[in-house]
This record gives sequence, structure tokens and C-alpha cells, in this order.
Amino acid sequence: MTESSLRADIVEVGRRMYARGYTASNDGNISVRLGADRLLMTPKGVCKGFMSPDMMCITDLEGRKVQGDRDPSSEMLMHLEVYRQRTDVHAVVHAHPPTATGFAVAGIPLDRAVLAEVLATLGSIPIADYATPSTKELPEAVRKYIKAYDGMLLANHGALTVGPDLFAAYYKMETIEHFAKISLVARMLGRENLIAREELERLQALRGTYGIKAPAPLCPPDGEPAADDPTCQFVQAPSGTGMRLVPDVIDKTAPRAAGSSGAPGATRAGDEVEIRLTYRELSALIEDAIRSLR
Repeated sequence: MTESSLRADIVEVGRRMYARGYTASNDGNISVRLGADRLLMTPKGVCKGFMSPDMMCITDLEGRKVQGDRDPSSEMLMHLEVYRQRTDVHAVVHAHPPTATGFAVAGIPLDRAVLAEVLATLGSIPIADYATPSTKELPEAVRKYIKAYDGMLLANHGALTVGPDLFAAYYKMETIEHFAKISLVARMLGRENLIAREELERLQALRGTYGIKAPAPLCPPDGEPAADDPTCQFVQAPSGTGMRLVPDVIDKTAPRAAGSSGAPGATRAGDEVEIRLTYRELSALIEDAIRSLR
């Protein structure tokens, strides 16, 4: 594509992000490869919904500005790290979609096998460790996951997606936020039916049919990626034993994590406890708390 086309596409993606509420004020940033050794990037201090093509900056892969009246995004270091680690990536999108960012703030990754479309396109969405924005900490946090994932949450910050072209990266941001909204509703309703491991593997096999190349394979059923350098995608998908959907049944008699309150609907997840309550159970707990204060 020509440089003028890419500038226009960045403007359009920024407009869509702002219109959908994925960014507010001057949040977010976008970049795309412009040849072998240059990047076209959004400038700092500009609302992504009101950009014009002439505002974009051109930098080299070391972050030095080559062209432009404005300075490049303050999150440039994060973008540069992605391009260094992934030669197949030609575009990077960073935004703060509200529901997905809520999961990032709560420390809950979107790694459960819930939606077939997400599993066939992104696979899984982990959470990169918290890092101070605009510092060298952020690319270091992203580096841990970018080789294995095309999209991730950034703890207490937002989300990051990458792709072979600008719109592919942007559509993955839409997918993450859509997935987050559906996951939130399902959890509020009290349960999720998980796609079984066997079905998950069928969906992964279909990625080639869709022309979607996974950056890394799925982790083994009983394995997890290496802590410092994951080379596979971790997805929570229990064995179906012949079933394609597995009810996410909470065993209220199972041992709870040390120090837990033993509240109704508590289930252990690693060393943490996730609490799920019906409205009736929540009301009863509130009533008990009020009585204890009298």
C-alpha cells in the first residue's frame, strides 16, 4: 500500500476506536510498517477520533523520528518491541476498551474456551504484568507474551493487538472487547459452558481453513507455558469425555484457598479464589452484615 493510503487508514481506525469508546481524550496509539525499516505512527497528545493524515510521524526501528511535525506516540517503545519480536506483524493497535480493560484491572485473563470465533481467531488473551506507561517497563512486560499471542490485556492499562495489516489488528481489538462483554454477562448470570478440549483442537485446525496463522500452538492439556517465555497459548478447556460443551459446575464442597471466607459459590483457581454469588445469596450476605453492625 502507498504511504498516503496507510495514513488515511490510520485516521479511519482512530475514528472507529473513538466512536466505539475504545479511547477517550488522547488515549491509544496506532502504528504500521512503512517499508522494511520505517514505521508510520500516531503522534502524542492527539485525540484518535479527530486526526488527519498529515499528523502522522515516521520513525525508524530504533525510534528516531524521520519525518513529521509532531512527536511520535509516548508508547512508541511498546510498538518498537512488538516489531522487533515479530517480523510477521505489520500493524499494532493499543486502546482502552472499557469492558476488556475492566478485566485487565481485575486481573482476570480472557483465557477460557467460551467463544468458538475467538478461539479460531485469537486463541486466548493473557494479561501482561503491570508496567508504568511510556517507560521501558512496558515493552518488557509485552515481550513475555507477544511471541505467542496476537492480543493481550495490559494490567491496569488497556489492550494491545497486532496483525499482518492495520485493519486485521484493529478487528482483533473489536474481538477482545466483544469477548469481554459476553464473558462479563455470562459471569453475571452465574455460569459459563466451556468448549471442551477436543472441540477446541478442532477449532484450532480450522484456523488454516480461515487463512489465520497462529503465532504459537496450544499448550498441552495438562501443561502451562513457561513463566518467562511462553511458547504456547494457554487456554482453559476441560476434557469433554465425549461432550462438546462442558458445564462450568462449581463444586461447593471442594477445598478453598487458605484464608478464604468460605462464602457461597467460592471456587479455587490456583492460589486465588473466585467468588460467584446469586442475587439471593448476595442479598443474604448484605443483610447479615447489616445485622452484625447493629
